[in-house]
Amino acid sequence: MRVISTHLPGVMILEPAVFADVRGSFFESFRADVLHGAGLPDRFVQDNHSCSRPGTIRGLHYQLQRPQGKLVRIVRGAVRDVAVDIRRGSPTFGQWIAVELSAANRRQLYIPPGFAHGFSVPDVESEMEYKCTDYYAPDDQRGVRWDDQTLAIDWGVAEPILSDKDRAYDLLIPSRADLPSYEPER
Repeated sequence: MRVISTHLPGVMILEPAVFADVRGSFFESFRADVLHGAGLPDRFVQDNHSCSRPGTIRGLHYQLQRPQGKLVRIVRGAVRDVAVDIRRGSPTFGQWIAVELSAANRRQLYIPPGFAHGFSVPDVESEMEYKCTDYYAPDDQRGVRWDDQTLAIDWGVAEPILSDKDRAYDLLIPSRADLPSYEPER
């Protein structure tokens, strides 16, 4: 498995080695020692499975008191997966990355705690599986508006299907009290 750094500290793209022959293909989708060796968490406590229709946008979500790192992969279809640095005081605050994840390219994205996460489903119904480093805590869930103009994220969807909750989130501004603080590595 190849681990690729991005311009956002801690956000990593993982590309598995795929072995194919006349029967089909095989790859390791998770390997703790490889993640550990790359400085990523190798312990996850919850797996989630999401199925979304074309045109759907989910996000941008985060938890404040129980932040979650997420290891995301697609098992059917394709998504545009987005991570946004929302850590107040971070040198990359407000910067984002979008990565195409698909069942065909088998890429994964690791989004560390302190980042908001969202995705869009441009073309075909898609299924996502993701591992979390902490448990989902409904009372702790927060979000950033998907259409915040200061972020100007290109979701690749003309008429998005959104939840009422995702429509109602606040804009990302550095002074928001419900954003995590940046803690430089020592």
